[in-house]
Amino acid sequence: MLITGWLVFGSMGISADGTNWEINPRMVPIPMGASQQLQQSLATTPVPDVTARKKVADTDIDWMALIRQRAEMLPFDLSALSNQLDLTIKADEIEGVKVYHVVPNDPDPLFKDRVFLNVHGGSYVFDGGVASVGEAAVIANRAKIAVLSVDYRMPPKHPFPAAVEDTVIVYKHLLKSLPGKAIAIGGTSAGGGLALAAVHRFIALKLDVPGAIYGGTPWADLTKTGDSLFTNEGIDRALVTYDGILSAAARLYANGHDLEDPLISPVYGNFKGFPPTYLVTGTRDLFLSDTVRTHRKLRNAGIIADLNVYEGMSHGGYLIVPNSPESMQVYAELRDFLKQHLL
Repeated sequence: MLITGWLVFGSMGISADGTNWEINPRMVPIPMGASQQLQQSLATTPVPDVTARKKVADTDIDWMALIRQRAEMLPFDLSALSNQLDLTIKADEIEGVKVYHVVPNDPDPLFKDRVFLNVHGGSYVFDGGVASVGEAAVIANRAKIAVLSVDYRMPPKHPFPAAVEDTVIVYKHLLKSLPGKAIAIGGTSAGGGLALAAVHRFIALKLDVPGAIYGGTPWADLTKTGDSLFTNEGIDRALVTYDGILSAAARLYANGHDLEDPLISPVYGNFKGFPPTYLVTGTRDLFLSDTVRTHRKLRNAGIIADLNVYEGMSHGGYLIVPNSPESMQVYAELRDFLKQHLL
C-alpha cells in the first residue's frame, strides 16, 4: 500500500490549492476496442470545440430561436420514418398531453398488452413535436413493442414541473387499462432522467410502479457534480461540455427550483421501491458519472440494475451511429430486459 501510494502521489500534478489535478494537453486516439463502424464515425468527426459550446441563450427569444434552429437542422418525416422502420405512427392527445402512438407492424406476440412509455431527450428544451418520436421509433422497431411517446411541455414557456406532470398524466391513463407490470418507461438523456424522476413521483403518489425502466445515459444530476463532466469534457462529441447550453438549459428547466430536487435531479432521491432498471452509457459519455451514480443508488437500495458501458461511445452514441454493432446490442439487450421483467 505504501509503494502504491508513493507511485500515485509521486506522479501527479497537484494544483496550488491541493484539491484539483492539472492535466496536461493530451492526444486521444480512436478507441481500437470499439466496432469498425464506431471507429470510422469517430475518425470523421471534427475535434469537439469546447469554447463554441459555451455560448448560451440569454433570453426566452434566444431560446425559441435555438429551438427552431435545431428543429430545422434535424427535420423529421414521420411518413418516411414509418416506411423505413415498418411502423404505424399516429398523433394523439391524452387528457391535454400530446402523444404519439408508435406501433411495429410486426409486433412480438409476447408483448401483447404491453406498452413502452417513451420520454424523449433534448436537454428538457429541444426535440419536441414530431422529433419526440425519434427514439420511440427505434425502440418500436428493434424491440417489437408498442410505444407511447410523450411530447411533454418544455421551457421556456413550460418549465419544471410541467414535464413530470405530463408524464404522470399519461402514465395514470395507461394504468386505467394495464397493470404497472405491463408498462416500461424510459428514454435517452433528459428522457432517461425524466423517466427516473417520474418514477419517484409515481411512488410518492402510491401508484403501481412500472415493470421496468430504461435509462439511456440519463441526465440524472443537473448540477455540475459528476466526475465525467470534467474528465470527458471535450472528449464527448455529442455534449462536449456541461458549461454553456447544458448548464443554461438546467437553470431554464428548473426555473428557480433547487437543482438537487429529486424530481429535477433524480439521483438525489430515494430509490427504494424502484423497478428493475436497464442503464446504458459509454466511456466517452459526459453523463457516464450520472449513469454510474444512478446504478449505485439503485443497487444500494437493493434494486435490480443492469449497467452497460460501451467502449469509445459518447453521449447517446447508439443513436448517432444507429446501425453500429453497439447500437444493435443496446436495443437487443433492452428487448431481452423487457421480456425478462414485463412478462
